[in-house]
Amino acid sequence: MTVMDVQKNPEALTLTLTARFDAPPVRVWQVWQDPRQLERWWGPPTYPATVVDHDLAPGGRVAYFMTGPEGDKHHGWWRILSVDAPHRLEFEDGFSDDAGRPNPEMPTTTVRVRLTSADGTSTVMTVESTFATPEAMKQLLSMGMDEGMTASMNQIDTVLAGPAVG
Repeated sequence: MTVMDVQKNPEALTLTLTARFDAPPVRVWQVWQDPRQLERWWGPPTYPATVVDHDLAPGGRVAYFMTGPEGDKHHGWWRILSVDAPHRLEFEDGFSDDAGRPNPEMPTTTVRVRLTSADGTSTVMTVESTFATPEAMKQLLSMGMDEGMTASMNQIDTVLAGPAVG
C-alpha cells in the first residue's frame, strides 16, 4: 500500500494524503504530467478516468471523466494555478457537466501536490485538498472523497512500474 497517512483537519478545512513511492520525484511527476499515466490512477479502480484535455501549465485546464461500473460518467475539471516541475503542482478541482462546464452546485477544492525526495531513490508525495467551507468538506467527505483518493493513489505503484515518459 502506497498511502501512508490520511489526515482530516476540520479546523484548517484540509484533507491530506501522504504516500511513498520507490521512484525519484522526476519519475513520480510523470504520473501527473502524462495524461495516459494520469488516467491509469486518477479514478478509483471501479471508476477509471479518461482524460479529455490536459494542459499542465499555469492557467491551463485538465478535463476528464470517470466511468462507473454501470457505465455512468462523472465529469471533472482542474484549473492549473501553479507548476514547479517536478516538485509542486497546485490546481482548483471541481465537478462539471458532460460538456465540461463547472457544476456550480458542487463544491470545489484547491489541491496542492508536493513531491519530495526521501533518499534520492524514493519520493514522498503529499496531496492536500483545501475546502472552501466546513459544509463543502462534510459534503465531499460524505461522498467518499478520502476513500476514493486513497484507492486512486494506491494504483500509482503499478503505473510507476511501467515505462517512463521520454
